[in-house]
Formats: sequence, structure tokens, C-alpha cells
Amino acid sequence: MRTQFWIFLLFLLLLNFFSQAARPVMTIRPESLVGPQGNTTFLEGTTWCVARPGATQAELQRALDWACGIGRVDCSVIERHGDCYEPDTIVSHASFAFNAYYQTNGNNRIACYFGGTATFTKINPSK
Repeated sequence: MRTQFWIFLLFLLLLNFFSQAARPVMTIRPESLVGPQGNTTFLEGTTWCVARPGATQAELQRALDWACGIGRVDCSVIERHGDCYEPDTIVSHASFAFNAYYQTNGNNRIACYFGGTATFTKINPSK
């Protein structure tokens, strides 16, 4: 199982690397930033990628570390004094990072896996 996990992470890393190389550079102006609106996906409708209920804190921490590290999610907003730091829970922080990765990496099942610690929801988690 551990080997499969590392193979999966390597696959995600390679997928992310090759998708970044083909992605055009885009400038985002501050006035165009909008809070999470969800994602229209092949799942038919608006979905968000969040921490799976029942995932252990250790599993969520490993997945969060990956998302904020190799996964290249900007996690500065969930750090202490960041705009999305509260509530200060591993589930909340992991859900933010998982959804940020999901939104920028294809809005598909593989971009919302995180070793089995993530799941989809049609309920906006920011409300």
C-alpha cells in the first residue's frame, strides 16, 4: 500500500509538471479575484474538493504538506494571520488546499484524491 501511495504521488508530480509546461502564463489582477465559486466538472454541476470525513489527522497533514509543497498550492492564506486561517483545524486547512489544487489541476477525480483523504461535495464549504 505504501508503495502504491508513492507511485501515485510520483504520477501526480509528473502530471503537474507536464501540465504546467503546456499552460499559458496568465496575469490576474486583484480586482478579478473572487472567492471560491466551485467548479463545473464531468460530475455534472458545481463541486468542491474537501477533506474526507473519517480521514485521520495524520493522513490529512501528509496530504496538506504535499499540496502546499510539491503540489504548489499557495497556502499562505491558511497560515497564521492569513485570510483563511480560521477556523484553525486540519480539516479546514486541508479542504482549502485540496480545493485550490483541484481548481488549478483539471477539476477531475485524480486532482481530488490525495491518497484517499479527499472527496467531492456539492455544498459550498465556504458558507
